Amino acid sequence: MNDTPLISARGISKHFASIDVLRDVDLDLHPGEIHALLGENGAGKSTFAKILAGVHRPSRGTLTLNGQAVEINNPIAAQKLGITLIHQEPISFPDLSVAENLVLGRSDDGWLARVPWAQMTRDANRLMDLLGVRIDVTKPMRGLSIADQQMVEIARALASDSRLIIMDEPTAPLTPKEVATLFTIARRLRDEGRTIIFISHRLEEVRALCDRVTIFRDGNKVATEAIGSVTDADIIRLMIGRPLKEYMHKQGTTIGEVALEVENLTLPGVFVDISFAVRKGEIVGLGGLVGAGRTDVAKAIFGVTPAASGLVKVDGKAVAIRTPDEAIALGLAFVPEDRATAGIFRTLSVEQNITAAIPGTIAPAGFIQRAVEKTLAADAVKKLRIRLASLRQPIGELSGGNQQKAILARWLLTDPSVLVLDEPTRGIDIGVKAEFYDMIGELAAQGRAILLISSELPELLALCDRILVMAEGRLTADIPRAEATQETIMSAAVPRTRSEAAA
Repeated sequence: MNDTPLISARGISKHFASIDVLRDVDLDLHPGEIHALLGENGAGKSTFAKILAGVHRPSRGTLTLNGQAVEINNPIAAQKLGITLIHQEPISFPDLSVAENLVLGRSDDGWLARVPWAQMTRDANRLMDLLGVRIDVTKPMRGLSIADQQMVEIARALASDSRLIIMDEPTAPLTPKEVATLFTIARRLRDEGRTIIFISHRLEEVRALCDRVTIFRDGNKVATEAIGSVTDADIIRLMIGRPLKEYMHKQGTTIGEVALEVENLTLPGVFVDISFAVRKGEIVGLGGLVGAGRTDVAKAIFGVTPAASGLVKVDGKAVAIRTPDEAIALGLAFVPEDRATAGIFRTLSVEQNITAAIPGTIAPAGFIQRAVEKTLAADAVKKLRIRLASLRQPIGELSGGNQQKAILARWLLTDPSVLVLDEPTRGIDIGVKAEFYDMIGELAAQGRAILLISSELPELLALCDRILVMAEGRLTADIPRAEATQETIMSAAVPRTRSEAAA
């Protein structure tokens, strides 16, 4: 790591309306280092990163790049300075090819200039070769996995010769193999002298990848340390301001009658013969590798993409659920995995998002009763401790954890008997996770049936009464709590050949 900073921030502060989200941050970022930014949702880490990337302008403070004062007024200015932000959900033009996405914003030619298609394709292939990944650069972005989309974002950073690459929760949607590939590339970029900011909630990843760590709390930078000089307990204490004892635990509940049952649910090419039941007061986990079909089963139950065959029963009665409206009417609720595109209405207010699933309550005569909407939303915000500036604030301005709380609040207003939670703690910090674990336990204690889809094995092991496992579209195990271990879950989750299965 070079001792001369690439970027120096001094007194960087940011406020939205009357809310201070960042206060007087001083931080040096050096060439040839991977620097982690940690903190609870809303602590200020992403705001600081977005200031570096030109998404936000600081309310006060200065930035220097290689010793020269700079103003980064927008993302284009940041790109010209060699700064690239890779979002958790990669941003691209889905109907354009990979090669076309790579050159967007980089050409200085006029609008009448001819497009050098052959050269563009060669350059794109060269970048993919540098990253060591196999992607057909002539194909549209729409068909790529999240992991491949992130590789395209990294390739874009290489194409613009970025000196600072900011990765905001890059591993959240990735499989372990894809994470390993990403880490190999990140280390290679560091060894070339580039600087990487790595924002994550996964301490094991930070420890495996990063050289230094900066911790934010309540808008303040509270520490910057070499990763080897702090323990996980130190990091958690600095993040939340107190030691965090055991925060994942199973509350005692009374398990009652079957609330949700599926029999031989099948969607050809996606999943086959899925059968299980969830009882009132029971938390049933659904584990497996990414792509195993877990989310597809949840969507089929909720009527988003109905199964081709099979039976769904609610409270013992066979039902035909062809749309989410029908599922809601039957007492089902679904918190989706991808909150950014399937969970929130980004430009609508927090109160509009929270009350979106109960139009008959807030608009019984076809006209929205604003007082009712505000009262219900305010009560939900208080109960779930959602941090926000105003109920009228666009929900897209909230941190990920607070957005997730708002989505859960929306569904709780429908008073569901069955809750399907798909990766409910994905991309949220340890402190908010603890709150979610308590809320999930309380919901089960109230007699609600919960189907919990999660890729985090400790989460499944800590919270669930039983754990179902899927591999390649099939249920491969139903493991009681007493017998569940990380080894038994992974053994059932890893696809096997027919000869291996028979053995």
